Amino acid sequence: MPSDPRTAIATVCLSGALEDKLAAAAAAGFDGVEIFEPDLVASPMSPGEVRLRCADLGLSIDLYQPFRDLDSTDDDRLAANLRRAGHKFDVMHALGSDTVLVCSSVAPDAVADPDRLAGQLHELAERAADRGLRLAYEALAWGRHVDTWEASWDVVRRADHPALGLCLDSFHVLSRTADPDGIATVPGDAIFFLQLADAPVLAMDVLQWSRHHRLFPGQGGFDLPRFLAAVLTAGYRGPLSLEVFNDVFRQADPVRTAADGHRSLLALAEATAAGGTGVDPVGVPAPDLLGTAFVEIATGDDAGPLDDTLSALGFSRTGRHRTKPVDRWEQGRARILVNRSGADAAAVSALAVESADPAAAARRAARLGAAPLPRTRGPAEADLPAVTAPDGTALFFCRPGDDSDWSGDFEPTDIRGDGLGVTGVDHLGLAQPYDHFDEATLFYRSVLGLLPGGTGEFAAPFGLVRSRGLSDPARHVRLALTVSLLRRGEWAPGVPEPQYIALAVDDVVTSAAAARAAGAPLLAIPDNYYDDLAARVDLPAERLDAYRRLGVLHDQGPGGAYLQVCTEVLAGRVFVVLVQRLGDDDGYGWTDAPVRMSAHRRQRIARRLSGYRTAHHSSSLSNGLPDE
Repeated sequence: MPSDPRTAIATVCLSGALEDKLAAAAAAGFDGVEIFEPDLVASPMSPGEVRLRCADLGLSIDLYQPFRDLDSTDDDRLAANLRRAGHKFDVMHALGSDTVLVCSSVAPDAVADPDRLAGQLHELAERAADRGLRLAYEALAWGRHVDTWEASWDVVRRADHPALGLCLDSFHVLSRTADPDGIATVPGDAIFFLQLADAPVLAMDVLQWSRHHRLFPGQGGFDLPRFLAAVLTAGYRGPLSLEVFNDVFRQADPVRTAADGHRSLLALAEATAAGGTGVDPVGVPAPDLLGTAFVEIATGDDAGPLDDTLSALGFSRTGRHRTKPVDRWEQGRARILVNRSGADAAAVSALAVESADPAAAARRAARLGAAPLPRTRGPAEADLPAVTAPDGTALFFCRPGDDSDWSGDFEPTDIRGDGLGVTGVDHLGLAQPYDHFDEATLFYRSVLGLLPGGTGEFAAPFGLVRSRGLSDPARHVRLALTVSLLRRGEWAPGVPEPQYIALAVDDVVTSAAAARAAGAPLLAIPDNYYDDLAARVDLPAERLDAYRRLGVLHDQGPGGAYLQVCTEVLAGRVFVVLVQRLGDDDGYGWTDAPVRMSAHRRQRIARRLSGYRTAHHSSSLSNGLPDE
């Protein structure tokens, strides 16, 4: 592959009218597009005008698709299909596209005999060749008789025509087999086109799986580097093209979706090159992460609840920014910045990661299309490279001792105290906007080189929540991403997109007891939870009593346990968690998340009730609650 492989995207991946999709593809940096026939049919632009529009945008039209259900056991229907193909060839000529996607048939009259099918494809290839066109034949995973890439290759070989080759679609291949290595034996000039899509590994009807759940490479569970390596080894040198059917993508901002798709192709090519096949188009390796430098919480003017909680948790206010309303709190290697500007309610506004080469990490992020973060800084302040994550969180790159050493931006205040046993930041929990969960996954995987960990769903009090863990190989930086599958109704007083900072401690019971004694607002957990825990896990009675008294949650896994104590939600949508990992635990406590979410809701209702009663000098519930 060239150092910058050609990239393309099918218009079906994107939301909007055809002109919106083309503009988004060009803005994202794609070289070409696949024109999806329904997009053209619905467009007021003629095929010739579409061709000119693409030329103005610097886009080639690499494929016209799809042509469905060519073959037939009924001669009259076959004749009609060939006539239909002739009209499509006219459209392709006007578009300036020389390759059409021909899908294996799903019709009841589809041809089962491979020689007869090959003969019909040969006839269509003859007609295409007369017009200077090519046919890329694709096996649909739900095709009536041709449903694997091997079957499509067998038919193409039998047809034996230079204008007929294969279209290989990673979804159709990998949804049927986990071993695509045999593709490497196909002659490269017989592979006319390559379509790429990822997907979560699901047990469901393959057609519905394909139509609603495809993802960009790196967002699902398919081994796409292995698939692409086989295709490149065969000798394919055409564009890497995305064809993704996804209900969310087709409603989202097309510019943002296209940028995400382009990033996915660069990251896929890089991963494939790392395995020894192809060339890395990114050119800057994933950063060697050394840890979390700091987490910043923007609070606006109401920082009191967060300040009080950090103090009760054993943090010391060790610095005040020289030019900005920002305080630095520290304990162990955990550093939290409290920013009193630009927020209506407490929210995580920034994550800074330490790496061996911050400048290189920033170059990598730029190469992968991450949006640079505009910043203002004083003349003596550290120059921290920064980009913006999909959820709006600022991502900083720094390293102690160089130009990105931010510690000198703060004037020292309090001397550090002994603390309550916090050793560092275990992970950061970020709930994602509904439309951008998969985008965030790809962003952090590609930009930071994080690896996917546990995934799943859990039944929260107000709907299903998807979860995904990400970390670097050494577990120096961990993220826990969640998203609600359905938008919550207005009746439930909830926290939109909650966030938390998980702090590592050596002994959660000791640290929690000290925090409670210092006045930390620890979350109360119902007795029913501990009755159930006693049945599930054989714990000493005194330890279970301590858990019950302090609100400790205990998630027992096969290799260890995840112990956590949560604070109440603090002046917005942020809370703090004390975390202890036992054994080889590598989870995030999601089994207990519904219990924690219910407890947070009770806490919010109780607080609202208390304030309402005080304001109205009444202890009656009959007056109702103010709106959330």
